[in-house]
Amino acid sequence: MHNKPCIVQRDRTILLETTHAEFEAAREQLAHYADLIKSPATFHTYRLTPLTLWNAAAAGMTAEMICSSLQSLSRWDVPAALLEEVGRIVGRYGQLSLLPHPTLEHSLLLRSEEESVMQELKSKHSLVEIGVQFISPNEAEVSAGRRGVLKQELTRLGYPVLDHAGYLDGQYLNIFWAGERPDTRRSEESSGELPEEADQEFKLREYQQKAVESFRDIGGEGGNGVLVLPCGAGKTVIGMAAMRELQCETLILTSNTTSVRQWITELLHKTSLSVDDIGEYSGQRKDVRPVTVATYQILTHRQGKDDEQPHMKLFNERRWGLIIYDEVHLLPAPVFRATADIQATRRLGLTATLVREDGREHDVFSLIGPKRYEMPWKRLEEQGWIASVDCVEMKVPMPEELKEACGAAGKREQYRLAAENPSKLLVVKQLVDLHKGAQILVIGQYLDQLNTIARQLDAPLITGQMAQDQRNEWYKAFREGDVRVLVVSKVANFAVDLPDASVAIEVSGSYGSRQEEAQRLGRLLRPKQGENRAYFYAVVSEDSREEMFAIRRQLFLIEQGYAYHTVLAKPPGSVDLRGISGTSRFELSRGKEASWR
Repeated sequence: MHNKPCIVQRDRTILLETTHAEFEAAREQLAHYADLIKSPATFHTYRLTPLTLWNAAAAGMTAEMICSSLQSLSRWDVPAALLEEVGRIVGRYGQLSLLPHPTLEHSLLLRSEEESVMQELKSKHSLVEIGVQFISPNEAEVSAGRRGVLKQELTRLGYPVLDHAGYLDGQYLNIFWAGERPDTRRSEESSGELPEEADQEFKLREYQQKAVESFRDIGGEGGNGVLVLPCGAGKTVIGMAAMRELQCETLILTSNTTSVRQWITELLHKTSLSVDDIGEYSGQRKDVRPVTVATYQILTHRQGKDDEQPHMKLFNERRWGLIIYDEVHLLPAPVFRATADIQATRRLGLTATLVREDGREHDVFSLIGPKRYEMPWKRLEEQGWIASVDCVEMKVPMPEELKEACGAAGKREQYRLAAENPSKLLVVKQLVDLHKGAQILVIGQYLDQLNTIARQLDAPLITGQMAQDQRNEWYKAFREGDVRVLVVSKVANFAVDLPDASVAIEVSGSYGSRQEEAQRLGRLLRPKQGENRAYFYAVVSEDSREEMFAIRRQLFLIEQGYAYHTVLAKPPGSVDLRGISGTSRFELSRGKEASWR
C-alpha cells in the first residue's frame, strides 16, 4: 500500500481523498480526463467515460499518459483490465478519418487503416440507413450532405472520427484590431502576435492567444472545436481573434439579446468593423450583415408547435466562413440539427462549462468539435485575471408548517416549497447589511419569491417579463453605482456584463443544474479593485429536497477547485465563518444587524 490520494476502481470510477496532502494536484490531473460525479466530504468520486477520454486525446493526451497519471495517483495497483480498457477507448480516437473524395465532388471517404474497424462498422445497420457504402476493406463512401449525421452516429457507436474533409472559405471580409494597420496584420499573421502598431491598450493575453492557436486549421485538425474558459476570461475577445485570423463573414449565435448587443459593442470597440458591417438578428431586429449576431431563441422560434422554424434559413443566408456558438452548452436541439447540415463551415464553440443537463455532450463533441483548449478557473484566479470567490452554503431551517406542507406534497412541489422558504428572507437581508457598499446581486428562480425580496430590500427586480430596454437601464445604473442591489431572475444567468458585482446571493435555482451554478458564480469573476475578492452565497433550506439538489449543483465548481463552506443559519444565535474572509463570526439574530465578529 502506498500513501497516494486515489483509489482507482475497475468500473472506471476514481475515489479522491479530500484530506490528502496531494488532493489539489490530483484533482487538477483528474480534470483532464475524468468527470466529477459526487463530492461528499471525505472522498470525491470521478468517472472515466469515452467522451472524457476522447476529449483528452483531442487535447494531445495519449493512452500511455493517462494510464501513467492514474498509476501515479493510485493507492493500489490500477486494475490491469482498466488500463487495457483506457488504451482501447483512447485508441479509437484517430482510427477513423473523413476525407474529401478524390473523384466524386459531392461525396466523402471514410477511411481506417484497421480493416477490423471497418468490418465492425459494416455490420451496423444505422450506417447503412445513413447511406454509407463500403467500397474496400479500408474505405467507405458517403454523401457530403450526411457528414454531420455520420459523425453523430459514429460517436454514438464509440468510433469518433477525425474530420479532414475540409472547409469552405466563406465570403472574404477584412477584419483587423482597432488601430491596426492591414499590412502589419498580414506580416504578423504567421506568428499570431499582436502587432506593435495596434492599440496598445488592447492585446491578447497569453492564454487567449493559446486558445486561438488551438483552433487553427492545421493539417485538417482544426477549424472546429470548443474552447472552455471561465466567465470573465475574455471568450468574446478569443472569438474576435478567430475572426481576424480567418478574415471571413461570420455568424455569431448567443444566448439572449443582451449578449447580442454586448458582442456588437465589443466588435465595434475592438475591431475595424463598422456599424454597417454588423447586424443584429433578434426578436427586435432582423438585420443580416457580413457579421451577424443572433440569439438561439430567434432561430428556434415558430408560430405553432407543428409549424416550421423560418429563421433557421439564417444559416444559409450568406456565405459564412465561420459560425461562433457562444454559450455552446445551451445549444438547443433544433440548432444541432441545422449544424449537422453545415459541417463544411468552420465552427467555434465558446463556453465556461461543457456540462449539459440534457446529456447531449456527445452532440457538441461530434457536431461542433472536441474540446481544443481549457483553462482551469483557479489558475486564472492565481494569475489575477479573475476575482477570487469565497463560496458559502447557508443552510436555513424551515418553519414547522412548511415542513408539514412538504410532507404532504409531491416531489416537484416539495422542491419549490423548500426553495421559497420565507425564512430565507432574513438571511438575505442580513447578508445585504453585512456587505454594505458592495455591488450585490440576489438571484433566484421563482418570481413570487423574488418580488417579495425586491420589495423588502427596496431594490429593482429584473425578470424576463421586463422590456429589454428597461433591463439595460437597470444594468447601466448598477454598473455606474447608482443602484447597489439588483434582484434578478434567471435572465441574468448568462452574458450580463456587471463587472463590479462582488456579492451574489442565490435564493433558488433550476434543481440540480451544475451549469447554472457555474454561470451565476461567473457573474462575480470580473477582476475587482483592491483585494480582488468576491462572495457567492447559496441559501438553501436545511433537511429538504432542495438541499439534495444543491449537492449536485455544486459539482462543477468543486471540480474547478472551489470549496463551499457550510454555515447553519439558525436565528437567533450565531454561526462560525472562521476562515471565510479572515473574520470569525456571523450574527444571525432576529432584530440585530448582521455583523462579523
